[in-house]
Amino acid sequence: MSHPVAPLRVLIVDDEPLARMRLAQLVREVSAGGDPAAEVLGELGEAQAALDWLARQDADVLLLDIQMPGLDGTALATRLQALPRPPAVVFVTAHAEHALRAFELEATDYLTKPVRRERLQAALVRVARRSAVQGVAPAVPVIVVSERGRLVRVPVADVLYLKAELKYVTLRTATHTYVLDDALSEIEQRLGDSFLRVHRNAVVAKAAVSALERRASEEEGAEGWAVRVGSSGEWLAVSRRQVGAVREALTTSGL
Repeated sequence: MSHPVAPLRVLIVDDEPLARMRLAQLVREVSAGGDPAAEVLGELGEAQAALDWLARQDADVLLLDIQMPGLDGTALATRLQALPRPPAVVFVTAHAEHALRAFELEATDYLTKPVRRERLQAALVRVARRSAVQGVAPAVPVIVVSERGRLVRVPVADVLYLKAELKYVTLRTATHTYVLDDALSEIEQRLGDSFLRVHRNAVVAKAAVSALERRASEEEGAEGWAVRVGSSGEWLAVSRRQVGAVREALTTSGL
């Protein structure tokens, strides 16, 4: 016997009341046809209010404007990636030039205003299908980086370490080095507990660490602690305040 599929839980975030009203009406029209069933749980006018709302309850999808006062839509989408079960994001905006950034943030879809019901329906169908697939096999977490004009999805499992240098962050895998514009602290929030902060400028995959030793450090200007990153053979300085936490984490991991 088949069971009815629960309707998608939709949260609308747009600073324009008329835009929110139109989106809510379109969701109701799509749901009335049953493909897919959806219900609007909330309509909010700013990103911070959405963060507060999501701290108390869940949504399956955000219909999210990009240009808003205060925290904008892309900044909100970035923060959502740190949630244990982030909702899907469908950007809804009058500005098509934000499409590249939306792709980097792994948005499910990107709709331009005025939104047509058929386009919204297609976006919600994509959300419903993706949710069904992820219920069986969770998506592999990735970091999206830009390289020579193209976007590359780097699986988090392939990352050895990330290191902040001047205005950029270097991401190192066993075979490649990428340069990111994001802040290290922002990236760290998306990595989970399989990574370890060893220094104010470095985060390392626990599985990649092969040794913790005292050695001469060019960065610290004297002998200090450092970790060796296995397959690359590189050494990364460990700050004095992090040595205890690093040793405990690595001991727990069996090093």
